[in-house]
Amino acid sequence: MEFKAKSSLSSKIPTASIADIVFLLLIFFMTVTVFRRHIGLRVTLPAAKATQKIESRRLISYIWIDRSRRINIDDVPVESLRELRILVKEKLQETPALIVSLRVDKEVPYRYVAETIEELKKADALRVNFGTLTKD
Repeated sequence: MEFKAKSSLSSKIPTASIADIVFLLLIFFMTVTVFRRHIGLRVTLPAAKATQKIESRRLISYIWIDRSRRINIDDVPVESLRELRILVKEKLQETPALIVSLRVDKEVPYRYVAETIEELKKADALRVNFGTLTKD
């Protein structure tokens, strides 16, 4: 006894709704994705006579220190200078060409800035930049 196939298999893939699905996914990712730059702490930067702009922002890690000596590194609060050293050391292992940019409020005593620089030296962060405003 022979059996006959009742249905034939089709090798076509329905593509009528793929454009709609792709469009909805595009709208979803556009509305959900947040592009933000580093916000940091509220800091009044000191003025400088001459400044030099760094072109590549991808290789920069920002350290913010405000008047009350709170520290943020790339929008992450840090409790102590020792913790800052550990985080910077980890970032340098990931990106050896990393530039550390210090954004320190002009009211912070320089002694505290010097302690921060010493901790950065211990973390082998030798490429340090100071964020300033241009003096007119």
